[in-house]
Amino acid sequence: MPFSYLKFIVILLTLLTHSVNTIAIDNQVEEIPLAPGYGALDYQLPEPGSYDLPVFKSAADGQVLTTSGKTSRLLTEFDNKYVLMGFVYSSCDDVNGCPLTSYVFYELKSEMEKDPVLAERFKLISLSFDPDNDTPDKMKLYANNFKYAGNTGEWQFLTTASQEHLKPILKDYNQSIQQQIVDGKTTNKINHILRVFLIDPKQQIRNIYSVSFLHADAVLNDLKTLIVHEKNSQSRIGLEQKTTTKTNLSSNDSKILGSYEGKPADLMSIVNTQQLGLPVVKIPESNPITFEKVNLGRKLFFERRLSFNNTVSCAICHVPQQGFSSNEMATAVGVEGRSVRRNSPTLYNVAYNQILFHDGREETLEQQIWGPLLAKNEMGNVSIGAVLSNIRSIPEYEKEFQSVFKGKGLTMETLGMALASYQRTLISGNSAFDQWFYGQKKGAISSEAQRGFKLFTGKAGCTSCHRIEKDYALFTDNQLHNTGHGYAKSMGIRPLTKRILLAPGIYQNVDFDIIQSVSEKAPADLGLYEITQNPYDRWKYKTPTLRNVALTAPYFHDGSVGSLKEVVRFYNRGGVMNETLDSRISLLSLSEDEEDELVAFMETLTGHNTDILISDAYAAAAENLSNNNSVKNSTDNKLNKTQQSDVRLKQ
Repeated sequence: MPFSYLKFIVILLTLLTHSVNTIAIDNQVEEIPLAPGYGALDYQLPEPGSYDLPVFKSAADGQVLTTSGKTSRLLTEFDNKYVLMGFVYSSCDDVNGCPLTSYVFYELKSEMEKDPVLAERFKLISLSFDPDNDTPDKMKLYANNFKYAGNTGEWQFLTTASQEHLKPILKDYNQSIQQQIVDGKTTNKINHILRVFLIDPKQQIRNIYSVSFLHADAVLNDLKTLIVHEKNSQSRIGLEQKTTTKTNLSSNDSKILGSYEGKPADLMSIVNTQQLGLPVVKIPESNPITFEKVNLGRKLFFERRLSFNNTVSCAICHVPQQGFSSNEMATAVGVEGRSVRRNSPTLYNVAYNQILFHDGREETLEQQIWGPLLAKNEMGNVSIGAVLSNIRSIPEYEKEFQSVFKGKGLTMETLGMALASYQRTLISGNSAFDQWFYGQKKGAISSEAQRGFKLFTGKAGCTSCHRIEKDYALFTDNQLHNTGHGYAKSMGIRPLTKRILLAPGIYQNVDFDIIQSVSEKAPADLGLYEITQNPYDRWKYKTPTLRNVALTAPYFHDGSVGSLKEVVRFYNRGGVMNETLDSRISLLSLSEDEEDELVAFMETLTGHNTDILISDAYAAAAENLSNNNSVKNSTDNKLNKTQQSDVRLKQ
């Protein structure tokens, strides 16, 4: 079996000081036949995506220790990535056991060094099943032996505090071990069956490799297959969402629910636990957060009976699986299809916002909710009293408000307090960037993204508005600025063509005159000026957070820009000149590669728990559907026959 010198060194290093010293190289006689994972595959792999990897079962959790001695949860360390996890112990001397696992992991880590996408989405975990000997310090030393594999930031070495913590993990993964006994004495050798698990971002086991099948090429092929299926699924869902009409209630429900499986999350734990890269959430003294209050606000967020005709909920515009914003529309659409001027901002980390709405017109979440509730083109209610009367007529809400807000019940104030409490739990930090910058994990983001960060904080000057502090980063200064975008829209300054999405992944540049000829004239929008009436505040809009920005297209206050690359190009050109242009905006002279590097950096800002929050939202929406099954009957009771026909026509 042919081997390169480097591979030979790798195998020897994985064995360290172990007793095996006869390995087959070229024509030398071998004592132990090497597993296929050490050599080239003797068969051709199928095309990635041409086969299925059905789910075995959900990956199990357990308490583990990192090499720094920090207590963590196994599933937390997965970071919502594709994970290859192998059980090992540092003193193993079976060349086809733990050293084989480490060698294959080395090969995969080498591939990750070459492929930034792979490095971003894939993670290796070696978990010791010998906690008595493999302490965090020992695992740290063990990890140091693999520095030659390149940056080991995405290859983690974990152990457990004791056998008691280890046993349930081994049981859940069907990993049996047995300590060898020689002459009646227990040795440090452990008999085990090699099992390596491929786990997807939804924490489902998709393949299990044994000695005969563990090979870097096979694992990569399986990983690429899962990614192909994931992309196809996303495209299919996107197409279904874009072709689904909004003529009935079930289509709205489908838009909210998407393809996620509902699983309630511990939202109180999320809001009360400081996440890496984010500050502690400040809860107003006037509205202390409680489980009951959050649960009530969570229900109300998906409650379509908050709108005047029982059709629109908060979640219709702030769609959970679309970044709690809306990827489908540049600007929101309210009751009866009425257009809204502005894009739906994300609700991720809204608890940290000091000003709300694109024009900064509100300061607290408790107050903010009344804007959309009373806007004619959003939820369409005619008055505060009408909203409260409608909710009060639903017995379960009347009873719950009395229970949660003792002595107050349902009021303008308590409705705002409940919805604000739920929104404050939508905290999402601990991104790949946070792990790299604040957690000091050198391989947590790609080299391209690291160059992007250098540009972001240097040449491009992005941090003058999208702030990064010493201990946390909100990526906003909570201020309003004139970048020239609003000015250009008001003055009719536009490109000759516009890039239009025709179908998932299919774009076409269309002459802007054609678009204008079939479009209604956009309403005027002067930003902060509409609040202050100060001419110097024209076209000023709030600096949005960049956290989870890869999930929240389209961009700018009017949703007119469809990609991060286009956003970067706008600022690279120096915005659009006007007399009140913010002094921070200037020509950047970035190359196209530098533009791509900035985008790569921003794509590392996606929080670690977005799937958890989406899944929780799905569970809440599903629970709410049963409460809303009577909505049509309720609506029919309110409307006379003429009104019913009018509503149906408008829908």
